[in-house]
Amino acid sequence: MHNFVIHINPFINPHLKTKAIKNSDKIHPNNKHKSGYNLDVLCEAFPELTPFVFINKYDTKTIDFANPKAVKALNTALLFKHYNIAFWDFPDTNLCPPIPGRVDYVHHVFDVLKASKIKGDIQVLDIGTGASCIYPLLGYAVYNWSFVATDVDKMALKYAQNIIAKNKLDNAVKLRYQSDASHIFQGVLNDSDRFSISICNPPFYKSEAEALEANARKLKGLKMEALKPVRNFAGTHNELWYKGGEKAFLHTYLYESSLFKDQCEWFTTLVSKKDLVKGMYASLKKLGATNIKTINMGQGNKISRIVAWTFN
Repeated sequence: MHNFVIHINPFINPHLKTKAIKNSDKIHPNNKHKSGYNLDVLCEAFPELTPFVFINKYDTKTIDFANPKAVKALNTALLFKHYNIAFWDFPDTNLCPPIPGRVDYVHHVFDVLKASKIKGDIQVLDIGTGASCIYPLLGYAVYNWSFVATDVDKMALKYAQNIIAKNKLDNAVKLRYQSDASHIFQGVLNDSDRFSISICNPPFYKSEAEALEANARKLKGLKMEALKPVRNFAGTHNELWYKGGEKAFLHTYLYESSLFKDQCEWFTTLVSKKDLVKGMYASLKKLGATNIKTINMGQGNKISRIVAWTFN
């Protein structure tokens, strides 16, 4: 299986400097990485990053973002230095999340909870946590939240549990296996479960072919089309595509959220395709949502958004 996805981080890529400045107002003000990286400090925190750092033609220290091992080392260094993570490892075939974008989501979730005056012990449901278990790690590190994290991939949960155990987070993060990939909440939630909010980074593609096409477009935009496709952030089929694509996944998410509206105060999800938002609003209103928000996010040249809704 070949799953090729490239995410370029703008903060230390001089080619994307203009876009980074243009969209800097969309980066959450509490994001530690909004001003860039100090690679010297990161290498000190995680020496395994050092071999991947070099001086480019702009006389700037950087890494090769087409090298998946370099990208993984960078993100590991960020976790080690800034989030008190002592262990973070999983197969190279699994999705390696870019930390600045993921922690941005966490900060925006905090804002939603704060605006709704939801305080006390925050319980978060992470849908599709993946082998990296990234949202529970960041949510606990930054805001001391507790998590229930689900996934349809048993092997991903195995690696996530190893990360949880080695960081001594067993009391803060609990994992659950979703045996039916056609469902989101059904089959994993108990009647007694109560959550402050749910978070989700859904599969964005309909198939492996669509994921490959998206990767080819990114390579072309970076003028790297002559190179062979590389698995920069990698990703298994469960992480990258879903039958019917992002639209189908979100439709299921919205519908099932209405079935569990009394067990979760707020529901949120990342939405890659802007043109899906209008339909989501229409569906949510029909389902009885009382409040719907769209939060725009910007990470350099990458624009995304969070849609949040509640029935209460």
